[in-house]
Amino acid sequence: MEKVLIVDDSPLQAMQLKSILDSDYDVTCVHTPEMGLSYASSGDYSLILLDVVMPGMDGFMLLKKLQEEVFTQHIPVILITSLADIEHEERGLTLGAVDYIAKPFHPLIVKARVNTHIKLYQYRKQVEDQSMTDQLTGVANRRRHDSYSLLRWQEAMRLHVPFSVCMFDIDKFKVYNDTFGHPAGDKVIAGVAKTAASYLQRSTDFFARYGGEEFVAFLIGEDAVKAFDHLKKVRQAVEDLHIPHNPSVSQWVTISIGGVTMIPQMKSSYDACLKIADTMLYDAKRYGRNRVVWADETMKQMLEK
Repeated sequence: MEKVLIVDDSPLQAMQLKSILDSDYDVTCVHTPEMGLSYASSGDYSLILLDVVMPGMDGFMLLKKLQEEVFTQHIPVILITSLADIEHEERGLTLGAVDYIAKPFHPLIVKARVNTHIKLYQYRKQVEDQSMTDQLTGVANRRRHDSYSLLRWQEAMRLHVPFSVCMFDIDKFKVYNDTFGHPAGDKVIAGVAKTAASYLQRSTDFFARYGGEEFVAFLIGEDAVKAFDHLKKVRQAVEDLHIPHNPSVSQWVTISIGGVTMIPQMKSSYDACLKIADTMLYDAKRYGRNRVVWADETMKQMLEK
């Protein structure tokens, strides 16, 4: 069920709207702009109904803040108002509102407008998800990684929590393709992705196919030791698939992983962190492949034995 957030300082008015929409949507009501911003940032809402006239921060100011926040700017906002003049309507639409609902409420009009904008939101989200999903593996693609990684890096910086990035690829994959053919290679890529993704499903995890047989993942909130241990499990799980490799290379298909953990700061960047992870991946291969090499917050290297 799609989630709708109502931000209105009048509990009576908010309950009237909620009663109109409750049978079709999961509706939450809050009564201050500050609570509205907090709920919108932390919840997965498909639409916000926002009263224009509120004490302190009015609806226009809150709308502006919602449009500025990276985690809320995609949520469609319908303004609720009794200010039936062109100037106010133009201001709201200019700030990013998708529609207006005038007081007093007409239930059929409210339902129709909310339903229209939620359907449009669902369609846009579906198109966006398709464009950011790797067709072979079903995991996020490079485009999704590039657009999402900076947002999560900034979030970790704001919360001052550890941010771990790792890169890994399939060992001697060209030899595998040359031996068994590209269709078999595609199945290996899909199998490795499915296995790795099953270990990276928490809300603080992200996993994507970076290109070819290479993948990237990041984990938020874990220190270097915990992240290192978690990725060792991923490496072992891939080996445990027991996919036969060319005997001249190894018995089974394996992966090498390189990663780093740091607490994001203004002087650091996600791209720099990713380069360190890539260097650790190079070291993992240099040390013999089928292993994890990790750099902790002090850049001290941890090696899987």
